[in-house]
Amino acid sequence: MLDISKIKAITLDLDDTLWPIWPTIERAEHALHDWLTHHAPMTAALYSNPVALREIRDHVATNRPELKHDLSALRRESIRLAMYRAKESPLLADEAFEVFFAERQRVVFYDDALQALDFLSARFPLASLSNGNADVERVGLGKYFRAAVTARDFGVGKPDPRIFHAVAGALEVTPADVLHVGDDATLDVLGAVNAGMQAAWVNRADHLWPHETQPHVTLTNLTELCELFR
Repeated sequence: MLDISKIKAITLDLDDTLWPIWPTIERAEHALHDWLTHHAPMTAALYSNPVALREIRDHVATNRPELKHDLSALRRESIRLAMYRAKESPLLADEAFEVFFAERQRVVFYDDALQALDFLSARFPLASLSNGNADVERVGLGKYFRAAVTARDFGVGKPDPRIFHAVAGALEVTPADVLHVGDDATLDVLGAVNAGMQAAWVNRADHLWPHETQPHVTLTNLTELCELFR
């Protein structure tokens, strides 16, 4: 059971907690493909082949293990390799990635997200904690967060306890003082619990809980989280 009296700070996952990620990625990939069609048409044709694209991404992930937690770099280097294989200039990869990345930051928030952030940030120091490559400033949420910790910057990702301890440190509290809020049962909830935090599972799609260890509270939206503190 959630112990509200212990909570001194809240950390939040981003993708699929504050906005749905796959519509965002699909729009970004569409923008990238449009750009490639005009500037690197042979690469665009290669990108239209799902099997070839998957092989390219797997090749980069396997051969560049140091990029494991840097989704931006993995995406950029996959574009670069595709351009090389298509016999077009790999120098265009940076510009192509920026087209993708700019659109990736154009998220559509869940209806409850901004109101919840207004409410929570007025009562607790907040930090974002993400394995993804959303930029809280570029998506327009910078004013709500005291800190933003990412797997890319920290070098390890959720569910590793070290990244949870790092975000607690960034908020100048102990892990036991933190409530972590996220949608992923393993990365967010188990990761937070194993790091000594309380954990709230945001289960918007009525999924079944897959683990023996339980979240401290299960929510269907962030409005329910705010109601706990009224």
